[in-house]
Amino acid sequence: MTYQTHIAETGQLIQSHQGTWDGISAEAVARMRLQNRFRTGLDIARYTAAIMRRDMAAYDADPAAYTQSLGCWHGFIGQQKMISIKKHFGTTKRRYLYLSGWMIAALRSDFGPLPDQSMHEKTSVPALIEELYTFLRQADARELGMMFRELDAARAAGNRIEEQRLLQAIDNYETHVVPIIADIDAGFGNAEATYLLAKKMIEAGACALQIENQVSDEKQCGHQDGKVTVPHEDFLAKVRACRYAFLELGVEDGVIVTRTDSLGAGLTKQIAFSKEPGDLGDQYNAFLDCAEVTDLSTVNGDVIINRDGKLMRPKRLPSNLFQFREGTGEDRCVLDCITSLQNGADLLWIETEKPHIEQIASMVDRIREVIPNAKLVYNNSPSFNWTLNFRQQVFDAWAAEGRDVSAYDRARLMSVDYDGTDLAAEADERIRTFQKDAAARAGIFHHLITLPTYHTAALSTDNLAREYFGEAGMLGYVLNVQRQEIRQGIACVKHQNMSGSDIGDDHKEYFAGEAALKAGGAHNTMNQFAA
Repeated sequence: MTYQTHIAETGQLIQSHQGTWDGISAEAVARMRLQNRFRTGLDIARYTAAIMRRDMAAYDADPAAYTQSLGCWHGFIGQQKMISIKKHFGTTKRRYLYLSGWMIAALRSDFGPLPDQSMHEKTSVPALIEELYTFLRQADARELGMMFRELDAARAAGNRIEEQRLLQAIDNYETHVVPIIADIDAGFGNAEATYLLAKKMIEAGACALQIENQVSDEKQCGHQDGKVTVPHEDFLAKVRACRYAFLELGVEDGVIVTRTDSLGAGLTKQIAFSKEPGDLGDQYNAFLDCAEVTDLSTVNGDVIINRDGKLMRPKRLPSNLFQFREGTGEDRCVLDCITSLQNGADLLWIETEKPHIEQIASMVDRIREVIPNAKLVYNNSPSFNWTLNFRQQVFDAWAAEGRDVSAYDRARLMSVDYDGTDLAAEADERIRTFQKDAAARAGIFHHLITLPTYHTAALSTDNLAREYFGEAGMLGYVLNVQRQEIRQGIACVKHQNMSGSDIGDDHKEYFAGEAALKAGGAHNTMNQFAA
């Protein structure tokens, strides 16, 4: 419905009330409706799920059409990302937000900072989704409000050409609301608990849920040790629980991202149930580290399994966990991924210990032999030392080519001494093209950074504190923060506007007319930033 249609329809409704609604402006109602396009989280989930499905199809047709996101832990952070993307690129197309369980645990728990072990309140996950979309919707309201003010000014000046341009821009307005890939960890309990939490997340607006194959009560960050996986059937029950939640709520395009931590997980809490040789349980158990039992008198309360007609004792640790054989991680990842895609998953996530395209591609090639359109979400993690990893990759490649690398110490390549070298320049170029190259070679549809704003907040605060509390004093803030906001056109320099003050003034005028007491008058110091 166009802006003018909104006005016409509302005008007819007002007239139908025979004068009792004459204090209501049809155009003001039309503006408020456009500024609040999404009525519920389910409206958002359905809208953004359709975006993701279109983007997935576009990637299948052309791997250059990969998507990206940055992790966020506060609605303001997510809002600023999308405002910045629209400012710099003119569109939010193929740019999403990622909701990181790590950042909720570290920054949003009532218990204070927690490790990424599913110890935080699970209600904080849907609460953050709702918060993110509240801020994104407010970004729409703010930007449209500014356009409405420009429209009023064009009309007052009698500028018909500018008026028509603005009306067209309003009708073609692109929202800041984008898909959020939301981390549901290992489901925060059993399959029923996963289903209940998934519903809350979807109702808050999530169109994509990312769930991992670790044991809920043993969950670890994907880049730490001690990870414990569950048998496939246990995991698939939670995947199905997520799908049921989407379907119950009418989000039929909802996206499920299944994450495997098997590459770095050498332990399992359970031996899988198996009905017959070669079934899924048997395949899972085949990776267990076992020793043949030839004398049953040596068995003391141990678990014994039959493998190829032999009695085998799986290696069990004092923690009561069972151990997988060394070197089986990639094979387990491939089986996890194929099994997930064959049982309702839409996208894969393989957690790796380093950003290495060929390592990822070697697994994806095997998966695609079974499922040709398999696609990945990949964590471009700050847990990796990107500089060191890529310098070592270049060092190894050059050494394999027979190039002279005697000027470099592979173990010390992170040193500032190498920052200006040819090797460092080549490594940086590989980092620059990593996402494009991995999208083409390794089937990565979506690249994300889980914790970027955690690190940017720490870095910028450290820099400001050093300057402000040091010799620079107030100049440390003015020179490095406010003046840069002005020079770079950062909207937040007008922080009253960003907090909704101008939107509130518009509403006051709608409600009270000339009697409205507005904040944005001549004495508002935000006017100092108008130039």
